[in-house]
Amino acid sequence: MNSTIPLLRRVTPNEVMRVGRSAVDPDALRDAKTIVEDVRANGRESVLFHAGRFGEMQPGEQLVLDRSELQASLESVDSDTVNLLRRIGSRIEDFAAAQRESIRDLSFSIPGGQAGHRIIPVESAGCYAPAGRHPLPSSVLMTAVTARVAGCERVVVASPSRNPVMLAAAAIAGADEFLAVGGAHAIAAMAYGIDELPCCDVIVGPGNKWVTAAKHLVSDSAGIDMLAGPSELLIIADETADPDIVAADLLAQAEHDDEAIPMLVSISAQVADDVERSLAMQLERLSTAATARRALRNGFTCVVSDVNEACRMSDSIAAEHVEIHTGNSFEVESRLKHAGGVFVGSASAEVLGDYGAGPNHTLPTRGSARYSAGLSVMHFLRLRTWLRLDDSKAAASLLCDAADLSRVEGLEGHCASARIRTK
Repeated sequence: MNSTIPLLRRVTPNEVMRVGRSAVDPDALRDAKTIVEDVRANGRESVLFHAGRFGEMQPGEQLVLDRSELQASLESVDSDTVNLLRRIGSRIEDFAAAQRESIRDLSFSIPGGQAGHRIIPVESAGCYAPAGRHPLPSSVLMTAVTARVAGCERVVVASPSRNPVMLAAAAIAGADEFLAVGGAHAIAAMAYGIDELPCCDVIVGPGNKWVTAAKHLVSDSAGIDMLAGPSELLIIADETADPDIVAADLLAQAEHDDEAIPMLVSISAQVADDVERSLAMQLERLSTAATARRALRNGFTCVVSDVNEACRMSDSIAAEHVEIHTGNSFEVESRLKHAGGVFVGSASAEVLGDYGAGPNHTLPTRGSARYSAGLSVMHFLRLRTWLRLDDSKAAASLLCDAADLSRVEGLEGHCASARIRTK
């Protein structure tokens, strides 16, 4: 390595720009639109065609697997792996159940009656799980377990990987069907439905830029969780931070793929230098070093004057993951306004978020944490309001106000509808 070229480029605070550019790549959007429209028009035939184009299916393989086939895969996987998946799935389930319990129905007294809301799950959820260099059963568990806990009657998993571990994870998560293709055609199939797969009400889960583009395109027909871009990690560190731990966490982020974005905001110039040296040493023994090196070029190190400036910079970026390696990490966390998920203290590795400590690992990217949140049971729930009047006399003030405002807006039929109930 040329020592004059840092692995993480050094930038000044003024040079740091918010990561939040559009999550939808225009070229991917053009490609995905052709596929999505084809699937919408031609259904199953189109899905099979595109699956063949991308080498996702062999002759004789089924397009959609049912629960019995998922169970058979579960029984074929070694017991250690199954137990691992069950433990992680259980933690995800417990956290999602606690979230669901915190969201309550509401009943509120109004003149003459009651108003309120009910929390109702969507009927069917489509859960996308990517599969790049390796199968990603964690994404199956994160999405499908959460949908099931929310109360969805039907849960579909879609993935281009037929790896038995992926199918076993879908069985553990309680999936009803497994659509064994990926990409834009999988998203379109879940949104519009095909012969053996009825459409889904909500589609969630991470994916590549074509998956993200397809979710954008089908969002007029199905709900979606978010438009996620490349994964991001921002670490806030002060003089108490362990440079080796910080470097290890940055590399764990960088090995995701070539587009991952690892960032360090350090209140200590010495720690920043020590992290750079540790990155170089750890890369020498990292099996995914080639990918990590390329991803490191996307990120930066920025040395700031104090924790106030570090928090301002973090909020400006609104990163997907923020780790806090400071002496007063709880206090720093309370000051942050914008982040997808926060990991407080050096022991709280972001990898624990990836692999099932409980909170979901499907999180907003590209600065969208400023207005959105990570995947949760709430993405599968609807808040339906209701109104019940039992005593029109007691509700006279409501009815008169409704009639008067209707007349202000020139809607005499509305006015009459309210007035007739005052007689």
